[in-house]
Amino acid sequence: MGAALYEKGRTVHNKRIDGPFRRFKWLMMLVTLGIYYATPWIRWDRGPFAPDQAVLVDLANRRFYMFDIEIWPHEFFFVAGLLIMAGIGLFLVTSAVGRAWCGYACPQTVWTDLFQHVDRFFDGDRNARMRLDKAPWTASKIARRMAKWAVYLAIAFWTGGAWIMYFADAPTLTYAFWRGEAAPVAYATVAVLTGTTFWLGGFMREQVCVYMCPWPRIQTAMLDEKSLIVTYKDWRGEKRGSVKKAAKNPDEYGDCIDCNLCVAVCPTGVDIRAGQQIGCITCGLCIDACDRVMQDVGRPRGLIDYATLDQCKAEAAGAPATPAWKALLRPRLFVYFGVWAAIGAGLLFALGTRSHTDLTVAPDRNPPFMLLKDGSVRNAFTLRLRNMEARPREMEVAMQGLPQGAVMWTEAVSMDNAAPVQRVTVDANATRVLRAYVLLPQGTVAGDFAFRLTALDEQRESDLAPTTFAHPQSDMAENK
Repeated sequence: MGAALYEKGRTVHNKRIDGPFRRFKWLMMLVTLGIYYATPWIRWDRGPFAPDQAVLVDLANRRFYMFDIEIWPHEFFFVAGLLIMAGIGLFLVTSAVGRAWCGYACPQTVWTDLFQHVDRFFDGDRNARMRLDKAPWTASKIARRMAKWAVYLAIAFWTGGAWIMYFADAPTLTYAFWRGEAAPVAYATVAVLTGTTFWLGGFMREQVCVYMCPWPRIQTAMLDEKSLIVTYKDWRGEKRGSVKKAAKNPDEYGDCIDCNLCVAVCPTGVDIRAGQQIGCITCGLCIDACDRVMQDVGRPRGLIDYATLDQCKAEAAGAPATPAWKALLRPRLFVYFGVWAAIGAGLLFALGTRSHTDLTVAPDRNPPFMLLKDGSVRNAFTLRLRNMEARPREMEVAMQGLPQGAVMWTEAVSMDNAAPVQRVTVDANATRVLRAYVLLPQGTVAGDFAFRLTALDEQRESDLAPTTFAHPQSDMAENK
């Protein structure tokens, strides 16, 4: 028989512990869940012509709103920049403090932590849950399991429901959802996210981190001997033995009393004393547990601690312990932070200097021009006038680079009112498509020119769109 492809699944019942890292996990869980569930309900006044939801991905109108920021489809580079910043930020955090993202802010970790607290509420702490697992399926056990799974399902359902609120007005969508009037995709999305949250957070938990998530394997490329990680100082802890054994033979035993509390509190069931493992999410709960035990037995804290491998080697050789923060003062981290900050500054600069007026021009290709009976030449163009303000704006379309006498008109203006400049009104947060006809008098020839769009308000923003005027004489010159 060959070796098994993966370890047989086992249920991890972690013990409740208190300490600085556990309190920090509480804080991160409350902050991240609060942001996720509450953000769609925050209102933000953008005027009468824009939605008042603070964060909204408006797929119908192809807009992304985040407080005062509005991203249009042609500005997707802002979203790409944010994603790049997120990736570099993850590299920065991993290089500095190992898998701290996994330990505190990863969605799988946050929801797993939440479900584990639900377990404690219904089934008690670690020993009580282990006894309940082994107990026969009595009416009491079934009732307790059903109640706990109902809470799982409620949390999972609200998680899926909160997600769809980011893509439509939250109060309106909630009302329509419960009346059965929402779009089918809303119900399908909630169903999928409810099922995955219920199963991954309620039952698979650490198996997601060990087998499904690629990040534990990727992050090893960003760790080196100078990265802070949760480490068991074996030179100080070994040989393990109880307090009584150590009291009888103080020179034979180390500080570790082999209480296994570090294993009992671990949310993934890892024994940190066995060295670095893929299941360790660097949450620090084993540090809280070990520090409490060391305090109880009168030994110095730090048997399990955040430290770099270089610091551990030096300390094992007799050097004094180095403060963990000194590991953050290294060129690699400054480079990561510099790149991250430069991208952020560039995005802020682009956001602050961008124009809220945009113009694109597409000339007709078939036919490229029309020769009229009076000898004049007419070209047709499709203009897209974009108003990125949350209010209607009157705009002016003008031509630059054409000979004197050139005029234009649109489908909204008759040829009798043709002029070098036309005025149009563009609705708030809208793109107006305009058919424009440009007429060149007989005896004149033109090539490259441009349309200029100017907002007729106090901002006077403008945009220039270069194009080409097709003419029979220019075509003959090209053929020659």
